[in-house]
Amino acid sequence: MFPLKDENPTRTKPVLTIFLIVVNTAIFIASYLSGSFDQIVDSYGMKPALVLKGKELYTIFTSMFLHGGFLHIFGNMLYLWIFGDNLEDALGRPKFLLFYLATGVAAGLAHALSDPSSPIPTIGASGAISGVLGAYIVLYPRARVFTVAMYFGIIMIPAIFFLGFWFLLQVLSVSFSWVAGGSSGVAYWAHIGGFIAGMLLILPTWRKLRKRGGRGPFTL
Repeated sequence: MFPLKDENPTRTKPVLTIFLIVVNTAIFIASYLSGSFDQIVDSYGMKPALVLKGKELYTIFTSMFLHGGFLHIFGNMLYLWIFGDNLEDALGRPKFLLFYLATGVAAGLAHALSDPSSPIPTIGASGAISGVLGAYIVLYPRARVFTVAMYFGIIMIPAIFFLGFWFLLQVLSVSFSWVAGGSSGVAYWAHIGGFIAGMLLILPTWRKLRKRGGRGPFTL
């Protein structure tokens, strides 16, 4: 399934979401044009074995802004564009930025703990964006997502099913990796950790909205 957009209007312009997309894209282009992409990844990617020893902790943050290829960044930025604007609208820009970084850190640590001896650098905004998806499914479970589905064309799927299926795929992918005894090269534990962190961190906001009686754009 391939998401196109959600049917969930916002009250404010998603300035920070757009800024994050621009920054990630600019860094991706600059790193590829630099001629030293591998060195950049080695210097700024997160290596579980080092981070868990308290070394190169800055890479937990820098790794969030690096991507391994066009499809990698396109998929991440598409999901951020579709689901990030509503979360920014609900939290406000400063809190949304803190939320984004916090879930990115949680995702990075989840990946590191899943493979604590790995010296292989991990890159990508997937963990932080997974946090956005986790928060979205809590706040807007009934919001409809326009989705391209094989054999069905474009259909509208409630977020609770679309994102729930996405999360299930991450869990199944981890299970398959265990059974196969190999690595897919994708940090699925970062996705799972970020998603769960997003669900937990958004709960105070969810409670506030419940106290308001569920009125406003938050109930879509």
